[in-house]
This record gives sequence, C-alpha cells and structure tokens, in this order.
Amino acid sequence: MKLLETNITQTINEDYLIETLNLDNKTMLELGCGKAIMTRKIANNGINRKVIACEVDENQHKLNLALNEKNIEFKLCGAENIDVEDNSIDIVFMFKSFHHIPAEFMNKALDEIKRVLKPSGFAYISEPLHQGAQNELVAMFHNEEEVRKKAFEAIKNSVDTNKFKLFKEIFFQTEVYYENFNDFENKQMNVTYNEVSITDELKSKIKEKFDSYNNGDEITLLKPFRVDILQKIV
Repeated sequence: MKLLETNITQTINEDYLIETLNLDNKTMLELGCGKAIMTRKIANNGINRKVIACEVDENQHKLNLALNEKNIEFKLCGAENIDVEDNSIDIVFMFKSFHHIPAEFMNKALDEIKRVLKPSGFAYISEPLHQGAQNELVAMFHNEEEVRKKAFEAIKNSVDTNKFKLFKEIFFQTEVYYENFNDFENKQMNVTYNEVSITDELKSKIKEKFDSYNNGDEITLLKPFRVDILQKIV
C-alpha cells in the first residue's frame, strides 16, 4: 500500500469509478454522508439498492431526513459506533471522510466496519492525497497532511493485521474548475470546516499563489485521490 502516487495518469469523475462496482440488489452503508449528494446518486442510479447513510452533525442529519428519499435510511452516528446490525452490509462507502475521524477512534471505526459487513463484504475508502497544486493552495489555510497520514496508517494496519484483505488500491485525479480567485475563495475558503481564521495578510498570500498558476484567470486544477477497496476477512 502507498500513501502517495506521483505518477497518476487516470483523470475521471469518481461517480464513474463507483458505478463500475456491482451495486444493484445491495444493501450499502455510507459513513460521513454530509449533504447526501453521493448517497442519492448511489441509491437512485440502479436497481433495488438500499443505502444507510450516517452523519454525526445533528443539523445536517435533520436536513437529510427532510429529503424523504425512499431508498435511503438516515442515521445519526459516527464510524466508531455504527448503529447497524452485525453482518448486514454488502458495501461500506467513505468518501473523503475517514481522515475526519479522531485519530484515537480510527482503529475502532475499522473494527465497526468489519463488524457490520457481511462475510467477504467490501469497504470502499476514498481519501484525498496531500500533493498537487490544488492541495498546495488549500493547505495554506487548512493543512490536513498529518491527519491524512494517520488515516492511511490505520487503514494499512488493518490490512497488515489481517482484519481486511486489500482487494484493490486505485489512484486517480479529478478536475476542479475555478473561474477566478473569488470563485476559489467561495468554494474552498468560506466553508464551515475551516478552523483557521484567514487574515487579510494570509488571504493576500493565497491569492498570490493562486494567481501564479494562470495569472489569476480561470483555471482547472487536478485533485488526486487514493481509493482502498478492502475485503472483510472472515
């Protein structure tokens, strides 16, 4: 298993990658579903699919419940304490959320994922890589290098200790478009998860970095990801 991959040649939308899996007639679990954007795509793009979608934010959970999606059951719980029966899930999904689990609970979360998976079931864990121009910009005000390393180490340890078998590791990149710096600021800097107060001085440095890529004009940056597909070892 590799933390990073510098030679990524596959540029795709992750939606395409997900739909290469056999998801029809499956019961799936998404941990850290957020606004349930990916949840709804998975639930409604096939036949006889059920998704149990978990979120820890109470306000977001209430908003999700109001969606009233017939193929989705929303639950308020975290990955370290999943409110789902043993051996009941075909596939577990985590999209850019594993590194948000507190480090002290990461191993517990993997234990929980194994508990709820059916024998030989799969966990699909997608994590952003700490590399590339897009990451360099965001890291100036929201640096996740250490938590991403810890997330990788926990996932790798679950394979090394035979909790899971590494079925496949996939590296890919997605395109992220910005019309200008204001567009970048709205999409990346003015979001609720940023814990750093962005001063005028820091904002100026970020803008200078952004402008260095394409003279401040519209730009498409590549955001790299690693997907670890783990199979439960019975």
